Amino acid sequence: MTTPLLSVRGLRVAYRTRTGTRPAVRGISLDLRPGEVLALVGESGSGKSTTAHTVVGLLPPAEVSGSITLFRRDGAPVDTVTASEADLRALRGGEVGLIPQDPMASLNPVQRVGAQVAEALRIHGHADRRTAPAAAVALLADAGLPDPGGAARAHPHELSGGMRQRALVAMALAGRPRLLIADEPTSALDVTVQRRLLDHLERLRAEQGLAMLLITHDLGVAADRAHRVAVMSEGRVVEEGPAEKVLTSPEHPYTRALIDAAPGLGPAHPVLARPSRSPAEVRGRAPREPAVPATPLVRVKGLAKTFPGGRRAVDGVDFHIGRGETYALVGESGSGKTTTARMLLRLTRPTGGTVEFDGTDVTGLRGAALRRLRRRMQIVYQDPYSSLDPRMSVAETVAEPLRAFGEGDRRQRRARAAALLDRVALPADTADRRPGELSGGQRQRVAIARALALNPDLVVCDEPVSALDVRVQAQILRLLAELQRELSVSYLFISHDLAVVRQIAHRVGVMRGGVLVEEGDTGALFEAPADEYTRELLAAVPGSGAALRPARDRVAP
Repeated sequence: MTTPLLSVRGLRVAYRTRTGTRPAVRGISLDLRPGEVLALVGESGSGKSTTAHTVVGLLPPAEVSGSITLFRRDGAPVDTVTASEADLRALRGGEVGLIPQDPMASLNPVQRVGAQVAEALRIHGHADRRTAPAAAVALLADAGLPDPGGAARAHPHELSGGMRQRALVAMALAGRPRLLIADEPTSALDVTVQRRLLDHLERLRAEQGLAMLLITHDLGVAADRAHRVAVMSEGRVVEEGPAEKVLTSPEHPYTRALIDAAPGLGPAHPVLARPSRSPAEVRGRAPREPAVPATPLVRVKGLAKTFPGGRRAVDGVDFHIGRGETYALVGESGSGKTTTARMLLRLTRPTGGTVEFDGTDVTGLRGAALRRLRRRMQIVYQDPYSSLDPRMSVAETVAEPLRAFGEGDRRQRRARAAALLDRVALPADTADRRPGELSGGQRQRVAIARALALNPDLVVCDEPVSALDVRVQAQILRLLAELQRELSVSYLFISHDLAVVRQIAHRVGVMRGGVLVEEGDTGALFEAPADEYTRELLAAVPGSGAALRPARDRVAP
């Protein structure tokens, strides 16, 4: 049997806190061989990222015991638990590459992307000052960026989240490592880019014997790409084995619960809430089937946006959103989904077309009239941590919209915040905590509670579950559906995860290059897509749901 490239034995990690230590990893053992893909899966807080970051010595203050043996190119073993900082620096990049989860926090905001990739090439001796810029563009192209030259000249904030993630992939591969640690590398990517990126990593694995420790909450990706899967829960590996066996015949109850929670593309709608009650009925009138409204809540006509420099981001988009309906926009990164949503919310001024809200053209609203509109529209962002003030308590965060619009006094706002936190199933003691003390799923619930504070008619959900593990993702989707049933709130749901869209949306619009190429009822569109691009998107989705398909026919090392 091939000697492991990485051998972890009895690893324990406990973070230091003000009151003592908090265990994060509780005695795990793993092996990873050259050319092998090992997926670590599990809920947020299960210890996956802690394990990965311990391998390269990138932990905050913590107590670490056990051993992590990495065999270098020359065959010499290095225990990264006891290695010096100088030894770890020699390993990082050249022996071990890391793709971190948050690209915006990992890229230098004041330096052009190409210069950052070029710097990594020069540091590891694979290019000099003359050749590094062109080599950096080539790496960005290999990582799947559609305009690698333009991306190289851009600053990080000028790229979409998916583009920034691909730039990190290019940087991680610049040192030509033998082991790649990929911490949720595809969570910000649409399915077609995800497939191209994973295909690229697969080619490197096959050609260079690249080993990969893949940390993911996407069980479809794990099933499609990993040779072996290790399932982590509360700092322990509860099940480990070949991907096909673990994901199709799980033995541990926790693994079965993860698979049951994974979204799928089948015909069932586990959380879908069909519009069934008008706002008047929610307020107490006798239930009845509502007539189709003559005026939808939102109607977008010919919406267009051209940015300075002539780049056309959105080009003549038409759609409508009914009351109590979920309308999803899907498509690749850069297709115009988020720009469309920002124009609908009047956060970005359109260069053409109109937005009608409740029968009124709001495209040109200004001042007090625009402010009155804002209380009827709210947004839940992809990354709740960056959209929550780290200095404010949860109660203050949820009550902030009430304070901004002069609703009630301090006591009444506090009571309303408590009621909203209870509504999104957060415990009462959450109110006095800060965002940094919450999990990703808890922070997203806080963001939803804040969005509901003013009883809006429309909530824009911009990738609200892409960074969450499957169990928390399922909880958030159920919560959104329950709120829609009770409040008749409408959602514009933006997502690159078609399996999630299949569960939550009533109708779907497919965008490509700023144009709406197809639109229709979710079930009909998924089962019989008319546009070739829609068929391409659906074909790119990795195995998902309860019937996860096994990894591709590859011989494990």
